[in-house]
Amino acid sequence: MKERESFGSRMAVIMALAGSAIGLGNIWRFPYLVGQNGGAAFVVVYIISTLLLSLPIFFAESVIGRRSGANCRGAMERLAPGTNWKWLGYLSVFTPLWIVSYYSVVGGWSLEYLVQACSLKFVHSSPDQIAGSFGVFISRPWAPAVFHLCFLAVTVAIVALGVKSGIEKFSKVCLPVLFLLIVLIAVYSVTLPGAGKGVEYLLKPDFSKLTLHTCLDALGQSFYSLSLGMGIIITYSSYVSKKENLMVSGVGTAISDLLFAILAGLAIMPAVFAAGIEPGSGPGLIFDTLPYIFSQMAVTMPVVSSVVAILFFLTILFAALTSSVSLIEVGVAYLTEEKGMKRGWACLLLFFLTGTFGVLCSLSFGPLADIQVFHLGLFDFADTFASNVLLLLGGLLCVLFVGWKMPRRDVESEFTNNGVKRVNARWFPFFYFLIRFVAPAGVALLFISNLI
Repeated sequence: MKERESFGSRMAVIMALAGSAIGLGNIWRFPYLVGQNGGAAFVVVYIISTLLLSLPIFFAESVIGRRSGANCRGAMERLAPGTNWKWLGYLSVFTPLWIVSYYSVVGGWSLEYLVQACSLKFVHSSPDQIAGSFGVFISRPWAPAVFHLCFLAVTVAIVALGVKSGIEKFSKVCLPVLFLLIVLIAVYSVTLPGAGKGVEYLLKPDFSKLTLHTCLDALGQSFYSLSLGMGIIITYSSYVSKKENLMVSGVGTAISDLLFAILAGLAIMPAVFAAGIEPGSGPGLIFDTLPYIFSQMAVTMPVVSSVVAILFFLTILFAALTSSVSLIEVGVAYLTEEKGMKRGWACLLLFFLTGTFGVLCSLSFGPLADIQVFHLGLFDFADTFASNVLLLLGGLLCVLFVGWKMPRRDVESEFTNNGVKRVNARWFPFFYFLIRFVAPAGVALLFISNLI
């Protein structure tokens, strides 16, 4: 039997886990949620939610993955054989494949906008021509679908190379480049005339704007951003050596994710305020508002506008790829280990399945716009169902499994490396309390509020 692959070092573990967490949730979702929820007060709640709720869930999923040393379905069979917990395994395989089907549509948009930036479209078009162009593009019948398939093909090609040769190498190269690009854009953004108001909006909290809705949005964003409930952390942690420190990997991933989100906010919000645009523009902030800003910049600084636009959409593309790779790997691990498929064939099968559903999601903005599921288009339904049901249900079941089903000694053994990591041992009672009581309550609250 072929030996199971694993990550080569602690840095490789953190890079891969952080890469899975850092994605469109940081660049696309985080800035517009900040804009819709009053700025810095949302950011403060987001940071607290990440550290006190999302990080313990991250640890719970890490314990399941490394303790079992198997894919999501195999993990449940090893840790709770012959029980109904097997359905958590199946859910953890299904969820990321469902998500990557529509996530790759957004990845395709980022690829298309990178092509537009490289062709200098934002320089040669007036702001009036740019305004509303995003809606026109996504409503086209086939161009968005083709870009979706191209993006998905790149994702699958990386995964097909394997854990070390594909995922690990890609993460080691892509993540530092991602941070460099977002820092460059942020530095430029904060130097724009009038950008100071955007920085203040992002970093100076006004707690009078804090509402229950703001808190729930921040909680949901921290959950979404760390890739919880998707089976990714379980799968990636199964590749982690028994010698590695799970607490260090988890904290490193959470800090990387938070830092990148703040940098993304600094890259976008100052530019939005400098252009005099409403920060609460919603999901179109990246693909509608930012090109408009680039077009405005091109009137006086065409070269600078072109360079910034290319760097910005290259950053979005890389961020999307680091997450989509981890989403596909969950399904590939299941097919190769449970069904005995070759990695290459597993990748091709998942490309066909997720690509087909993704095309339907893409067409829901155009030819299939009249098809509704619970009064939502296919894309919006897929996103809503994943965010409000699949992720929360998966995360809730994981913390319940680790907190109430697994023997405490097994959980402590993984968290402390059999008592070797003394710092971890001191922190274990605190995190175990969060896993057993605080995390389930928080996820249940979010789950119920989203359903209502």
